Amino acid sequence: MIENFWKDKYPVGVAAEINPDQYPNIQTVLKQSCERFANKLAFSNMGTSLTYGEMYALSGAFAAYLQQHTDLQPGDRIAVQLPNVLQYPVVVFGAIRAGLVVVNTNPLYTAREMEHQFNDSGAKALICLANMAHLAEAVLPKTGVKHVIVTEVGDMLPPLKRLLVNSVVKYVKKMVPAYNLPQAVKLNDALAKGRGQAVKEASPQSSDIAVLQYTGGTTGVAKGAMLTHRNLIANMLQVKQLMGANLNEGCEIVIAPLPLYHIYAFTFHCMAMMLLGGHNVLVTNPRDLPTMVKDLSKFKFTGFVGLNTLFVALCHNEGFRRLDFSSLKLTVSGGMALQQASAERWKEVTGCAICEGFGMTETSPVATVNPFNAIQLGTIGIPLPSTLCKVIDDEGKELEIGAVGELCVKGPQVMKGYWQRQDATDEILDSDGWLKTGDIGLIQEDGYLRIVDRKKDMILVSGFNVYPNELEDVLATLPGVMQCAAIGVPDEKSGEAIKIFVVVKPGASVTKEQVMEHMRANVTGYKVPKAVEFRDVLPTTNVGKILRRELRDEELKKLGKK
Repeated sequence: MIENFWKDKYPVGVAAEINPDQYPNIQTVLKQSCERFANKLAFSNMGTSLTYGEMYALSGAFAAYLQQHTDLQPGDRIAVQLPNVLQYPVVVFGAIRAGLVVVNTNPLYTAREMEHQFNDSGAKALICLANMAHLAEAVLPKTGVKHVIVTEVGDMLPPLKRLLVNSVVKYVKKMVPAYNLPQAVKLNDALAKGRGQAVKEASPQSSDIAVLQYTGGTTGVAKGAMLTHRNLIANMLQVKQLMGANLNEGCEIVIAPLPLYHIYAFTFHCMAMMLLGGHNVLVTNPRDLPTMVKDLSKFKFTGFVGLNTLFVALCHNEGFRRLDFSSLKLTVSGGMALQQASAERWKEVTGCAICEGFGMTETSPVATVNPFNAIQLGTIGIPLPSTLCKVIDDEGKELEIGAVGELCVKGPQVMKGYWQRQDATDEILDSDGWLKTGDIGLIQEDGYLRIVDRKKDMILVSGFNVYPNELEDVLATLPGVMQCAAIGVPDEKSGEAIKIFVVVKPGASVTKEQVMEHMRANVTGYKVPKAVEFRDVLPTTNVGKILRRELRDEELKKLGKK
């Protein structure tokens, strides 16, 4: 039933299908785009730009270095731990051209999180920012990482500017803690060694893994979603098909404030925009709104990819409101729910409506999106071409259109599975290719979908998944903690904020400051709770399982939202 339902739901001019086998691998897309758009700008950051031709040459130099100066082999994993700087596309595409599997790693990870990801992925190489190298120093002896490449923020800038930026970051702002990694190679030295050397272009199969993207999935244990070349190419073509009708090849300037290591930004900026020959303006620190706004003022940007938190912050910024938005024709929202008030305010400030979509790391990531010329606020749009959606009940039975149930997705962008975790894969992905999203939604008669609730206890902070299990496991290691629970509570800025409930062991003493200090030392900043409440008991089931939903309902009642 569901297969035929979607066929007539696409806007005029948008085909219901794409060919995910149009390209055999990402290398092919990259080569064709970099040749076709050789003189067009690909990425800009800190006042410096790379054309597609320059990016291809630099990625080739990095690929040659990996092939001729390391013992890394096709299929080996390389962890890339970088913010939005020009080095990111250079090393990612260089690694892929050398046949390596990219493991995107959050630069804000703590040592504990890095150790898990490097060991779980079996990473043999790491490229990181000097700012985080002290953490790498502590972690690497406990991992199988043999090759380390370190870069500084300004390494892709012209010589004088590079020296100035790197010196300010290191000596004035003191943002580079001392580290000792004698085996580390500087990125610019690696590029110099690879420059002019022949690259033996890897030619992976479409079913081979291109990226291991870590996520909690529907539980709190970080797992690597195996995204193949075909998955990423399919999503790139799907996004272009549904969103590209209003975009012109080689002409678009798109602002990229979301981190490229996040699959949402990776697919849009490094994949879909590459196919279109678009110019991506990388924002290294979107929290620094004055600097970001100053950078935006230099471009007649035509596209903006963001999330609710950022839209709210920018619309409250006087400098942003004064910018010239006459060229802006596409704003895309994902990563977290878009609030209607935020969407209306953005349209009022910029004149451009926001297209909200839905996706997961496991779907590479886009599954549905609002077509730019047929936006329905409050919905997550329609499935991308070649994508099916359905809702099921608790027994797995497909429900009628309009009924509420768990949303499931099927399409060529759905991951191969979780890395070395068949049991976890089987829980979320069935033999017919249907992926359970863990979200409760409904399909409208017109084909648009709505999300009405989350099945799992996941907390969404500024577009990042936070899993209560992980936070509780960390907090349980703090001496004196007997029981704890983590929930998400509504927050105007970040969508949700984390609140921790703690029961202290009899005779022990634990303070809020100790809890916060412990969490800051062990989890990334966005996972640190905003509030801590001590209780004598926590609500539990008759078998002792803590009822997070009951705690959440109490908080909503306090806020008058339930």
